[in-house]
Amino acid sequence: MLMKFIGIDLGWRSQPSGLCCLEWIDGQLQLLDLDRKDAIADILAWIDRSVKPDEPAIIAVDAPTLIPNATGSRLPDKLSHKYFGKYHAGCYPANQNLPFAERTINFGLELESRGFAHAPTIEPQKLSRYQIEVFPHPAIVNLFNLERILKYKKGRLNERRLELTKLQNYLLDILPSLSPPLPPLRLCGSFPSEIPTTGATLKAVEDKLDSLICAYVAAYWWYWGEKRNLVLGDRTTGYIIIPQRILA
Repeated sequence: MLMKFIGIDLGWRSQPSGLCCLEWIDGQLQLLDLDRKDAIADILAWIDRSVKPDEPAIIAVDAPTLIPNATGSRLPDKLSHKYFGKYHAGCYPANQNLPFAERTINFGLELESRGFAHAPTIEPQKLSRYQIEVFPHPAIVNLFNLERILKYKKGRLNERRLELTKLQNYLLDILPSLSPPLPPLRLCGSFPSEIPTTGATLKAVEDKLDSLICAYVAAYWWYWGEKRNLVLGDRTTGYIIIPQRILA
């Protein structure tokens, strides 16, 4: 059984996007690619190279690709604050009048045109082509059983680097023990061996690691479905898939 899991840490405006491709083979995941692209056309070309037209895959996007509301916040945005606000993991509100809306909505439509249907519900381990919206912060909190988010996006450079190093270590040390397992990433040439010390290179690694989280959440959703995942919202309101908290 072969299945691919694509993680897209989408730049909501014109920022670069982190890209990850995992594959399910012989009962475990493996990292095939970890990259970063600027233009939407280049991201779509990367997806087309990574997943052939007849291949099953889930594409997990960290961006609001379904935005039914003209103003205010979507239901999943509000629910993220309700359930994850105490971890500082509520998401940014989305509506159709915000500058990024056209870009993120159109990206979801591009995926639909390639046969990737929205999957706020799923039959676990069924081979098909899906897309979902995800959000790394609450996923990281739940997968790694944390009491707050890792604050690697804002703050002083040295503090961000320390937090991103924590994320790197969690990915290396914990993902191999979860189901589905992702074996040690140190063996993968595209996985960063160390966290950079300058701002631009740090941001590039941040985008890539976020995309890896997105891809793993796609695999977790496909593997377990609603048995071990939360669904905030639905196809009508917009939705976010988040792994349930893993208790020791």
